[in-house]
Amino acid sequence: MRIHSQEQIAFSMNRAQRNTTQIEKSLLKLGSGLKIAKGSDNASGLSISETMRAQIRGISRAQANMQDGLSVLEASNEGLNNVNGLLQRARELAVQSANGTLTDSDRKAGQQELDQLLGAINDTATKLEFNTKKILGETTQLNLHVGANPGQNMKIDLVDVSTTALGIKDASILTQSDSAELITTIDGAIKTISGHLTKVGSQMEAVEHHLKNALVFENNMTKSLSLLEDTDMAKEMMNFINLDIRQKGDHLLVNSVNQNVQNVLNLLTK
Repeated sequence: MRIHSQEQIAFSMNRAQRNTTQIEKSLLKLGSGLKIAKGSDNASGLSISETMRAQIRGISRAQANMQDGLSVLEASNEGLNNVNGLLQRARELAVQSANGTLTDSDRKAGQQELDQLLGAINDTATKLEFNTKKILGETTQLNLHVGANPGQNMKIDLVDVSTTALGIKDASILTQSDSAELITTIDGAIKTISGHLTKVGSQMEAVEHHLKNALVFENNMTKSLSLLEDTDMAKEMMNFINLDIRQKGDHLLVNSVNQNVQNVLNLLTK
């Protein structure tokens, strides 16, 4: 007959300690909502999740970049429409001045309005800006970063709509012949502006397409990241309850063994 059951007690205590460690991990997952609360939980999973998180944040920033690009294109579209309206009025003045019934005085009055129209076109070209960048004052390209990784770019063409670029600088309707010639020149300028408007429209469509793709990509990546690192609360709660029951069972066994030993010792000492 053995009185001290050290083997049973040691086994139960060791298992209780392991359960305590597992319970602490389970509580951390339940409290944080993360399946990978620290590197020791899943080292490779943590590395993957951080890479995915960088991609998600990058594509989110890229969407903001594309929104900025759309703002530039929208401002460009409005500026081009304004210039087109000014050109239409200038053409109307040229047609009017080409009529032989007008006097020199009439043409001078028309020239004054034409000069104001030309000035307004130049103002649009030089003063329309986005974040201090000229939108319609120079022919250049604006690079948009539309992805989370290097090289994922698309280009927006910026144009010059100044009177010099449109070929109507110092336009005159002071004579009937000048007026007739200006009609043809303005027709060319209107055609140029129409081409710019068409291109802006196609670029807006392209940016919106990239934006939709980026949104789908972000949603899919976010879902994948959630599956990788977020805790399944129901499953983890069941695991916690199981560990808690086992721990209580081990404590009960240790207490029972100790009580039995004490009872035997009490009998022997009587």
